[in-house]
Amino acid sequence: MRLTRFTDVALRVLMRLAVAENEDLPTTREVAATMQVPYTHAAKVVARLQHLGLIEARRGRGGGLSLTGAGRTASIGGLIRELEGPGDVVDCEGSTPCPVRSACRLRGALRGATEAFYATLDPLTITELVAAPTGPLLIGISRTRPDTG
Repeated sequence: MRLTRFTDVALRVLMRLAVAENEDLPTTREVAATMQVPYTHAAKVVARLQHLGLIEARRGRGGGLSLTGAGRTASIGGLIRELEGPGDVVDCEGSTPCPVRSACRLRGALRGATEAFYATLDPLTITELVAAPTGPLLIGISRTRPDTG
């Protein structure tokens, strides 16, 4: 299974915000630069995460992005399900339907594998993902404050 770029960026943004407790709130532009993603893509991700109640965005002086309590405790598996949306690993019914789809055992096996993937991630939270050594590394990266001009 491969995650979309959108989900990848969303997880990185959440991880970055999880270590931003004792500093000025980072802006979308700063988070995008730190996590090395295009600003426009980060802005779309931030809007979706805000809509999901996982982050707060404040405008103006003293503004920036912060992780909500729900963002800290959200299940990684649940978050990936939400961002990736429903769907099978393979498209058996696509524009050229698979000729064995009515009796295929692979489709069920792939569904089981997908659920096992999510089940492994379900107990994990953003807070757990930024435990050492990841959190300290993110803090170090953030302190270098790349050029956001």
